[in-house]
Amino acid sequence: MSDPGLTALEAEVTTCRRCPRLVDWREQVAREKRAAFKDDTYWGRPIPGFGDPAARVLILGLAPAAHGANRTGRVFTGDRSGDFLFAALHRTGFANQPTSVSRDDGLQLTDAWITAAVRCAPPANKPTPTERDTCLPWTVAELDHVKHVRVVVCLGAFAWDAALRLRAALGHPPPRPRPKFGHGALWYDDDNSGWVLLGTYHPSQQNTFTGVLTEAMLDDVLRTAREVAG
Repeated sequence: MSDPGLTALEAEVTTCRRCPRLVDWREQVAREKRAAFKDDTYWGRPIPGFGDPAARVLILGLAPAAHGANRTGRVFTGDRSGDFLFAALHRTGFANQPTSVSRDDGLQLTDAWITAAVRCAPPANKPTPTERDTCLPWTVAELDHVKHVRVVVCLGAFAWDAALRLRAALGHPPPRPRPKFGHGALWYDDDNSGWVLLGTYHPSQQNTFTGVLTEAMLDDVLRTAREVAG
C-alpha cells in the first residue's frame, strides 16, 4: 500500500478492540480453527480495506467471514464468496487474477477498493446495530484517502444500508424518499457529492449455489459500475 496515510490507518484498524463481543468471537475462531485449516495461522483481527487508492468504484460488503478474511487477513479472501467475487472482478477487468487465497498471492486491483461495513467476523454473520455504527468511522477514514470514489457497489441490503449511513456520516442529507435496495438498483446522488449507489445480491454461497446470483448477473453490475464511474 503506497499511501502512507492508508498504511497508518490500516495499523489502527487492525488493532481495534472497541466491540467486546466481536473481539471474543474473532479470537475464539482463530484459536479453535476449522479442521480444514488446522495448520493455518489465523489473522484473528479486524480487516482493513484493500485495493487501488485511486479507485472510482468502492465495493462494500457486510463483514469478514470467520474462516475467510478472519483467517487470511484480507477482505473476501479465502472463502467461497470471495472466490465468486474476485472471479467476477477479473472477468470485468478490475483484478489481475481470478483468485484470492492469501495476503501475499499477488492479487492487485485496478480502479476498485473493497471494504466491509463491519471489520470483524461476527457470530452467525450478524453484527449488531451498535457494532455496525462503531465500525462506521473506519470507512469514513478510508474515504479520506480513497478520494475518487464515484460508485459504491453494495453487496446485499446490509451494505446498501451501510452506504446510506456512510453518506450521512460524511455530512450529506438523507435522501427522500429513501432509495430501496434491489439487485441492479441504481441511485444517483442529487446533492453533488458525486456518489452513485449500485446494488447487487451478496455473493454468498446461499445465493450463488441456488442461482439467486449468477456470474452473468454480477458481471453486469460490475460493468455498469465501470460505465457509471466514467
